[in-house]
Amino acid sequence: MARKFATADVVTLPELLEFIRPRHRMVLTTFRAGESLQSSPVTGGVDAQGRIVVASYPQRAKSANIRRRPRASVVVLSDDFDGPCVQVDGRAEVLDTPDAVEGLVEYFRSVAGEHPDWQEYRQAMIDQHKCLIRVTPQRWGPVATGGFPPR
Repeated sequence: MARKFATADVVTLPELLEFIRPRHRMVLTTFRAGESLQSSPVTGGVDAQGRIVVASYPQRAKSANIRRRPRASVVVLSDDFDGPCVQVDGRAEVLDTPDAVEGLVEYFRSVAGEHPDWQEYRQAMIDQHKCLIRVTPQRWGPVATGGFPPR
């Protein structure tokens, strides 16, 4: 069996966003009140402004944590567990409905494509009191894969 060697590719912001766009499995990490970390597996996308976007509910820990301390870290995973991944850190914000509705539409499009009835979707987001989390990339590690050290 051939050895798989680890990689760590430094990327620019446009390259980072291109890497993230087709990947929707993520782990969002926020800061609890006592400064300990809270991590959540989430489905995410990238909006037109290059922010990582995640749909949630206002009462979830991740939403409350971001409101208290507007910073987050996102690990973007590949579908294959041992595929490439990247960690992105940045400023975070939470938008509530109704202000979040158009952002939630953009989130859905980035993750799943077109909805058969956008008016129905918009109303469902309002009825469910959804919120939108946005993380603006400010720092990121290399796009990395696991494996043996190259030397």
